[in-house]
Amino acid sequence: MTYDAQIDTAIARLHEEGRYRTFIDIERERGNFPHAVWTRGDGTKTPVTVWCGNDYLGMGQNPVVLNAMHDAIDATGAGSGGTRNISGTTVYHKRLEAELADLHGKEAALLFTSAYIANDATLSTLPKIFPGLIIYSDALNHASMIEGVRRNGGAKRVFRHNDVAHLRELLEADDPALPKLIAFESVYSMDGDFGVIEELCDLADEFNCLTYIDEVHAVGMYGRRGGGVTERDNLADRIDIINGTLAKAYGVMGGYIAASDRMCDAVRSYAPGFIFTTSLPPAVAAGAAASVAHLKHDQSLRDAHQTQARILKMRLKGIGLPFIDHGSHIVPVHVGDPVHCKMLSDMLLEDHGIYVQPINFPTVPRGTERLRFTPSPVHGPREMDALVHALDTLWSHCALNRAELSA
Repeated sequence: MTYDAQIDTAIARLHEEGRYRTFIDIERERGNFPHAVWTRGDGTKTPVTVWCGNDYLGMGQNPVVLNAMHDAIDATGAGSGGTRNISGTTVYHKRLEAELADLHGKEAALLFTSAYIANDATLSTLPKIFPGLIIYSDALNHASMIEGVRRNGGAKRVFRHNDVAHLRELLEADDPALPKLIAFESVYSMDGDFGVIEELCDLADEFNCLTYIDEVHAVGMYGRRGGGVTERDNLADRIDIINGTLAKAYGVMGGYIAASDRMCDAVRSYAPGFIFTTSLPPAVAAGAAASVAHLKHDQSLRDAHQTQARILKMRLKGIGLPFIDHGSHIVPVHVGDPVHCKMLSDMLLEDHGIYVQPINFPTVPRGTERLRFTPSPVHGPREMDALVHALDTLWSHCALNRAELSA
């Protein structure tokens, strides 16, 4: 075995398929988001506008968040110093968990270093708590949910995306005495469509199932206080476990689950992904808590965010681009080919100072490659005009057959 040759072959295969991923060196400018500086390979610096970030509301630049983080650093220093079980639980972690429990109307919340880890650790641990558990997972669930279900060693069933009839068939085929859990999302990030939450909860009630929802792309942005789609639709009380992130709308880092005190205690006690991981730095927890608290009362940011998404969709429709619109804040423009997708991304960056990352397989199925835009309240008319003009120019310049790309 020649290991280096095998590595070269694996990397070459990605290049040949047009889906080799390139890191873009971006330096965000405090107080100037969505503008940033791109450092090219030769070291030269170019101003760019970020159109693919997940800091949906610009909270990563909000003085409320930054001041809380500065205060925590001055008070405690940099790191937490240990796992949550061994010296890594501070007043900042407890305060953040209390804010999150309150946000979702749950008894408790449990912090993780990311929402990926929260999903993976929780879903892989639940069969230890409920022996014989069967997890029914939506086919388009995030990779972190898929990995958690795969690793748990229990039974799993995958139902077609948002297909309640298919889920019913699967539930009816299994032993009614076995414990069951239905896992799904509120906003599916690649197409921007919504989960059929109420219908899934109805099935859960009928078949005595637990419910688990990933609200990662909705917390902070939907609902009266930012509790997500479940809050917006008055369904949070029907969800047993809510997963969310602090790295998107809240602009910081970390993930969590919110559930009953009993459920959080069990996951805390059994999940290796929680037990053996160093806790978030106190400054990160402080910034996240400040962000969550702020967005419980700042409806204007949520309104501005939805307005910008509607404007971008209207502008793209006006120039005939094939974008996907399911009513959420996520705006995917369908390209359908990995090479073309990367080419458009490169030209937007190099020629127009617009940064949007190509989304290729395995993140999305082959043939559905896309540019995924995430407008925010701080993308103003000037940034919007520049983006639409660049896309209109490049779509024609690249001589891509729009009808073919829309198919």
